[in-house]
Amino acid sequence: MLGTVLEVLDSSIVNVSLPHMQGSFSSSVDEIAWVVTSYLVAAGITIPMTGWIAERFGRKRYFVISITMFVGASALCGVAHSLNQIVAFRLLQGAAGAAMMPLSQAILMETFPPREQAMAMAVWGIGMMVAPIMGPTVGGWITDTWNWRWNFYINVPIGMLGMFMVSRFVEDPPYMRQLKRGRIDFVGILGLITFLGLGEIVLERGERSDWFQAPWVVWCTIIALTALGILIYNELRVEDPIIDLRILSDMNFSLPVTLIIFLTFTLYGTGILNPIFLQELLGYTASKAGVVMAPRGIGTMCAMLVLGSVSRHGYDTRPLVGIGFALVAAAMWFLSGLNLQSDTFRIVWPTVLQGLGTGLVFPGLSAAALSSMQRQKMQRAASLYSVTRNLGAAIGTSYLTTLLIRREQVRQHHLVEHVSVFNLPRMHLPGPGGGVDLARQLLAGQKAGLAMVYGLIQREAAMLSFNDIYRMLTLMMVMLIPTFLFLQRDRRNMPAHAVE
Repeated sequence: MLGTVLEVLDSSIVNVSLPHMQGSFSSSVDEIAWVVTSYLVAAGITIPMTGWIAERFGRKRYFVISITMFVGASALCGVAHSLNQIVAFRLLQGAAGAAMMPLSQAILMETFPPREQAMAMAVWGIGMMVAPIMGPTVGGWITDTWNWRWNFYINVPIGMLGMFMVSRFVEDPPYMRQLKRGRIDFVGILGLITFLGLGEIVLERGERSDWFQAPWVVWCTIIALTALGILIYNELRVEDPIIDLRILSDMNFSLPVTLIIFLTFTLYGTGILNPIFLQELLGYTASKAGVVMAPRGIGTMCAMLVLGSVSRHGYDTRPLVGIGFALVAAAMWFLSGLNLQSDTFRIVWPTVLQGLGTGLVFPGLSAAALSSMQRQKMQRAASLYSVTRNLGAAIGTSYLTTLLIRREQVRQHHLVEHVSVFNLPRMHLPGPGGGVDLARQLLAGQKAGLAMVYGLIQREAAMLSFNDIYRMLTLMMVMLIPTFLFLQRDRRNMPAHAVE
């Protein structure tokens, strides 16, 4: 859990420090964004290979080496003196931390008996789900109190504790020493690096270049898709593939994997949208926005512990997955009704509701996916499962930010066509009487009034575009509610009389 917290936390904790890092390295906004992009690209490439690497070098050894490299790379990031240096160290940090999540999932599923697996996954999931929520809050406080470099230094003591505990308590199961290993799949490794590397770069930075209007996006997409075709063809033929795609033929695994993509799409997408709404439209500071979003983590923790307790007593937890999707859908619906006069409470309680729903869905899907796997395939399955989580997060953040801009343009065009001095008072204007004052200024032909009206139209268009996106997410979550009926129940956890 410590390793997972470090890996997930570092994907978000530095985001609020980017302006300070930009000043330290005298770089542009586009250049400093590589500090985040490089980490995500390296992690995205390495995650699917962790099961294959662990089988060849030993899971415990690989875990200890990963934490050691992560701690070392974190310290190097803290002492970096140039943009090139910190981007290189972040690549190393992302590649080292990628193994922690799938390996820890595999260890949990093999260490605990079936009755305890959902609770173990729930407790582990608390760190995995809360870390990205607390990252901006903790990162902002550290940056304001000390320095942005301490966002990396703080990893050192936590990582050393995790390294000690893994070396002391984790052991490789006997069957891992008996696994047959074929020749190294060089074609698969090259295809994987090309596909995921270029794909992550396109998803992370394509929006800045207006997507396929930029030639580099077109060529990177073509090369990535070609690499994907070669990868799939090769992995289905070799004896020891870098990614075991045959696992996806098992519906008991592929269905939870598909559902987790949609869940992380919504979770990480709203994790980007909500701070934008709070800071740009409501005028919240970065630290206040982080505090407002933090209660979502409380809902997640409570729900995960409830699900784990229910599973421990042998009850069927599949309906809780459907309830979780319903709660997320309700949260998205309430968020779709926000306006420019919404108070803090009206924003906080739907996010808590979203946290409750996410906490019910995530451990249930994780247990459903991995409990159906044979022990020999557990690590490959955990790696593939983690890839889908990253894929959903990358697509969600990229697609929803692009959709926000597109919907804002549409809404702004519609408002400009219909606004006049007669309907200004009916707009969501801040302050009493604002519409009347603006109408008088427009009738008088004052430029200040025109500028203010245009600014208000932009804010109103942005607000309406947020409403549109949240309605879309509501519909998507509603459609996923009945999918729990198709999940296979883990019969190892049922009482003896129920199995009979």
